[in-house]
Amino acid sequence: MAAAGLRLLGGLWLLASVLRLGEAEVAVAAVDARRAVAATAEDFVCATLDWWPPDKCDYGTCAWGRASLLNLDLSNKVLLNAVRAFSPLKLRLGGSLQDKVVYGTPDVGRPCTPFVKNTSEMHGFTQGCLPLRRWDELNAFFQKSGAKIVFGLNALNGRVLLPDGSMGGPWDYTNAASLIRYTVNKGYEIHGWELGNELSGRGVGTRIGADQYAADVITLKSIVDNIYLSNPSKPLVLAPGGIFDAAWFTELITKTKPNLLNVITHHIYNLGPGVDTHLIEKILNPSYLDGMASTFSNLQGILKSAGTSTVAWVGEAGGAYNSGHHLVTDSFVFSFWFLDQLGMSAKYDTKSYCRQSFIGGNYGLLNTTTFQPNPDYYSALLWHRLMGTKVLATTFSGTNKIRAYAHCARDSPGITLLLINLSGNTTTQVSVTSEGAAAHKHSAKKHSRKTRHVHVPGVAGFAEAAGAMRDEYHLTPKDGNLQSQVMLLNGRPLATDADGNIPRFDAAKVDAAQPIIVAPYSIVFSHIPYFSAPACS
Repeated sequence: MAAAGLRLLGGLWLLASVLRLGEAEVAVAAVDARRAVAATAEDFVCATLDWWPPDKCDYGTCAWGRASLLNLDLSNKVLLNAVRAFSPLKLRLGGSLQDKVVYGTPDVGRPCTPFVKNTSEMHGFTQGCLPLRRWDELNAFFQKSGAKIVFGLNALNGRVLLPDGSMGGPWDYTNAASLIRYTVNKGYEIHGWELGNELSGRGVGTRIGADQYAADVITLKSIVDNIYLSNPSKPLVLAPGGIFDAAWFTELITKTKPNLLNVITHHIYNLGPGVDTHLIEKILNPSYLDGMASTFSNLQGILKSAGTSTVAWVGEAGGAYNSGHHLVTDSFVFSFWFLDQLGMSAKYDTKSYCRQSFIGGNYGLLNTTTFQPNPDYYSALLWHRLMGTKVLATTFSGTNKIRAYAHCARDSPGITLLLINLSGNTTTQVSVTSEGAAAHKHSAKKHSRKTRHVHVPGVAGFAEAAGAMRDEYHLTPKDGNLQSQVMLLNGRPLATDADGNIPRFDAAKVDAAQPIIVAPYSIVFSHIPYFSAPACS
């Protein structure tokens, strides 16, 4: 009865959506499921926790509150449930201030004091300290929530300032090694240790040459190997956590190959500063979104030509730097950018994608004050639950305003297709074909309401799926407002309950013979279980 009710509700919501349409375009998504073109890690979706204190401000706004690793309320029920929902969520601990953090181990020999605002210092703050008591508290939370942790180490210890503004000399690893040793002795599980934050290429604040950085990565690898000598599994070694610079990254990869660097991490802030008044225009511009493809492609080219086992992650991506922009990077519209980034990066064999931030700033997946999930939290969780690791080549014909990505479905038969409609005016009826099957070419045509249902010969699986249903998850903003912080799933608002539990995601059940209806300014995940997909078996 409940399932029938869900089917009815889903069908009624979709029907209402269709009846609101004036004109609709017809389009075709062709998915080649004969072989995967790339593969992600199981825990592809990742998020960051940062060090910024409450008095970190940008453009007159202080958006970090108590979201720092040093003061975050680890007892908050929503925080715990939001992490647990991923089972597991990978968390990368780091950010600009990580290269100013000392760890309160016995070797420090001085009081463990917090960051203090000082505009004459790099990044506007003095050195700060992580007390071991707080490290214990954090690890208790990570164990309770099932999170997988990547910790960003201070890479500036022991450096000397060179005349050109860069930092030279070898890394002083004493304090870092003490923290790693303490962590192992306490039995805390760490997925990876990352060296430095945004010190590659031209750097942010300062920089280190690739040759010296490679030597320091090799040092970190040796430390990890030695301290974890008796452990059956060793953590990953990651670097450099910076903006992609082809020449610099090539040198680092070349000098750490074939297996001294497990993961090369790069950061993405392609939308510019958070104060930019044109952020939404950029997000809705397909050509602007396409601009990131060259970074992913170039990095993969470097890795393939180097003959290395190193893989690529996006280690931090907030889109708009300096803490993002309220009611843009924490609202519905940002899911267009975020999900497109997940789809595009996966297509280029990126193994993990860490969103800045899980909480904090104006780009948190959770609201900094209330801890309530922002729209991108639900987008991330839907991706995690629906999109499997195998990436399928997908081409879309009919309009350039729809972004299309397909993966083998996660833990279930068939495929999941993600469709992102950047148009605020046009509803698109999408038929899905199997690449290699006989399918008619379709060009974009205008149809009236009378031509709601279009059957494309050769639509994959229709013959063998007579009477079959597929699951659809339609995401739209409340009241049609792109800057709303409330996301609707199949017409119903998503929100935690009184106990702080993450809501269920109930699919709309749709007749397999019908095209996928993609409303203006909407996002659709469609799980198609009957799709013939040899790559997924």
